Amino acid sequence: MAASSNGLLVFRKGRWIDGWDPENFDQWERQGGERIAKRNLIFSVLVEHLGFITWGLWAIVAVQLQVAKDGGPGPFGFAFSSGQVFWLISLPSLIGATLRFPYTFMVAKMGGRNWTIISGTLLLIPTTLLAVAINNHPVDGVGGTSYGVMALVASLAGFGGGNFASSMANITFFYPQRRKGWALGMNAAGGNVGQAVIQFVVPIIISVFAFSSVAGITPEKNGKVINLPLAGWFWIPFIVAAVVCAILFMNNLTSAKSDSAGYVAALKEPHNWILSFLYIGTFGSFIGLSGAFPKLIADNFPNFSSFHLGATAAFSLSFLGPLVGSLIRPFGGWLADRLGGAYVTAVAFGVMIVATLCSILVLRTSSPSFWGFLAVFMILFAATGTGNGSMYKMIPTVYNDKAGQRDAQHRSAGITTERKISASLGIVSAIGAYGGFLIPQVFNQAIKLQGNRVTPGYTLGLWWLFAAYIVFLAIHVAVYIIPYARRGTRV
Repeated sequence: MAASSNGLLVFRKGRWIDGWDPENFDQWERQGGERIAKRNLIFSVLVEHLGFITWGLWAIVAVQLQVAKDGGPGPFGFAFSSGQVFWLISLPSLIGATLRFPYTFMVAKMGGRNWTIISGTLLLIPTTLLAVAINNHPVDGVGGTSYGVMALVASLAGFGGGNFASSMANITFFYPQRRKGWALGMNAAGGNVGQAVIQFVVPIIISVFAFSSVAGITPEKNGKVINLPLAGWFWIPFIVAAVVCAILFMNNLTSAKSDSAGYVAALKEPHNWILSFLYIGTFGSFIGLSGAFPKLIADNFPNFSSFHLGATAAFSLSFLGPLVGSLIRPFGGWLADRLGGAYVTAVAFGVMIVATLCSILVLRTSSPSFWGFLAVFMILFAATGTGNGSMYKMIPTVYNDKAGQRDAQHRSAGITTERKISASLGIVSAIGAYGGFLIPQVFNQAIKLQGNRVTPGYTLGLWWLFAAYIVFLAIHVAVYIIPYARRGTRV
């Protein structure tokens, strides 16, 4: 990063900073560089957190739109099929993963503060449209928002998924190399935990503020109908507040430049694609299972799909999965520092295989235990979170180990290993996010193949995941364990 000639920070109009160089000790310690970086990290995490919340809204909302067991409408009047609901759950991940590619470049194009303001403001679109679309519910089974429109609104929630890439790119520019791992880990964890927040908070909101009656909808047993549009309206004040904070407290860096050449070099690196594929197995499983978990519980254990707090509030235990996966992610990075990322990732895949097999065995019993199923799924989520942390530590190690002739060929163009690492982190995170689309669709297709029998369908889907995790582990061991063990090294 280029600094000003005298190493002093220059603050310009529009909260732009010239001469930013976090590797400059005097600037970092005495000129307030660390304080500025922490302030930008806090508000970047806040917007990213709300992005993950927006991204995950449909995991909760879509389940409420499904046709009831008796063939009638769900608790807010809609009666979409199970397959349609799976699409509403998976579309935000498909769009969000795709948006991560352009979002990565927008920080350098427009400035980190400016793009955080824009990307945060964009979150108002899917949250508002969600509330409006759902509020237009069928009356006596007639009318209401069509499925096509609902799918379009769900797709717009992908704006929240793209936020992760731009937030990570922005924070990379603010921190020195020795602190990047901590800063990026905090940024990632702060976003990921949004999946848990949404699954805990939304069921409470929509049940506490339930209507006594809604035209054309049969009340539930307690005489009330959930207030589903609040799932969108509730977050709008928080999004507006986060955008205002970004306007007031964040900064743009003139030294933040896009690195198209670094991306091209990373795309030519075979390890970029291997690591991206493996990241579908870890982060893709985390985000995909987070999205599918509320529906999985509702379909297989309807009596445990909600628990009551007092007379009105209800919540689902599905939030525990993404919460465990998010909180354990930094632990995976910590373990990777001490034991080697490849070994920790291999163990994570191994645990995912065992946990998936155990979940299958629970579902295959004559009377499946919800608590047993929940326990093995918590282990599965913990393994995905650990693998997320360890894989992100692996990527720089792999590139540094492979530095040599290939880097020498690019050195004339100034494409260093560090630039390829930065580019690869963005690419890997984007491709891994496609797991959020794939896993709900795995369950969707498996249920269809089982003649729409729910539990056999989920069991088949878990068998497919079990086989996929074996493939992930085999490739990982073949590429990142055995060759390095023969050399007496590790990554």
